[in-house]
Amino acid sequence: MRIGGNDLTALEPDEVLKHIAVVFQDVYLFDDTIRANIAIARPDATDTEIEEAARAAGIHDFVQALPDGYATCVGEIGSALSGGERQRISIARAFLKDTPIVLLDEPTAALDSTSERVVQAAIDRLVDGKTVVVVAHRLPTVVGADQILVVEDGRVTQCGTHTELLAEPDGRYARMWAAQAAARHWQLPVTAARTEGTHA
Repeated sequence: MRIGGNDLTALEPDEVLKHIAVVFQDVYLFDDTIRANIAIARPDATDTEIEEAARAAGIHDFVQALPDGYATCVGEIGSALSGGERQRISIARAFLKDTPIVLLDEPTAALDSTSERVVQAAIDRLVDGKTVVVVAHRLPTVVGADQILVVEDGRVTQCGTHTELLAEPDGRYARMWAAQAAARHWQLPVTAARTEGTHA
């Protein structure tokens, strides 16, 4: 495997990590300010650069509305924020780091549908012009990928674009796509509410 034409095994780990930004499913924030949590990606960043990254991640307006703005403490593990807000701070870190490679590890899996749409929009801005590696179980996340690898029991069992993989109806990808599409339309049956009469 190569990065920028260089054999990965010949590079020091720190050198490799300098070129990769990661957005995880479970975001860990430090019990510090929002500004400090974003700046972890690049400690020498200016306030303007931090705010620009927050704008790109779709979190700036929310932060500005807080009484202490960027000086707001997020609490232990970011407990003062919602999952979507924590995730957008993580994306702001990635914008601030501005690396050519972005690794997304199930970035929307733990979010509700409203937060997922907001975070996905921020991710779409983040990955523009980058090399992106996505780990996902929600298949709509990877529909636009140039190459999709299906991994089963630690082995790659299928490889191709979304269209190519759907053309293999017996393949794991096509079966997962059909199952997830069916689940999106699944609803609990609604039973008529019972009303109890009153007696005089």
